Amino acid sequence: MLIVDTSVWLHVLRDAAKRGTLEAAIGGGDVYLTRFTQIELLASAPHEEQWHRLATYLDGQRYLEPEPDTWRQAARTFFELQRLGTPARSPVDCCIAEIAIAHKALLLHHDQDFGLIAALRPLQERWLDL
Repeated sequence: MLIVDTSVWLHVLRDAAKRGTLEAAIGGGDVYLTRFTQIELLASAPHEEQWHRLATYLDGQRYLEPEPDTWRQAARTFFELQRLGTPARSPVDCCIAEIAIAHKALLLHHDQDFGLIAALRPLQERWLDL
């Protein structure tokens, strides 16, 4: 089970040549998104036509949802990283990481925050070189 983070999708959407790299990394696995990815991708749409195209595509995807304690654990992770002097740039990344942990999913990403989180929490993550 894989979660593909927004940081990967944005690279692929901006440069179709990177699609092969993503497909190779997925390798036929079960791919999921989080609702955070849905929000971030829609918010990044440059114009109305692309927004609607993305919305239609995203409506057909599978999502892993947060567990009841996701929010508290994400806040704790963000807090701990700040306390250790290696703060994540976004609490949203902490939420995505906690969803991946709860579902025992591998998180494919191109975002340095997830490496920081994995040093603190049992996150299965893989940097995708794009």
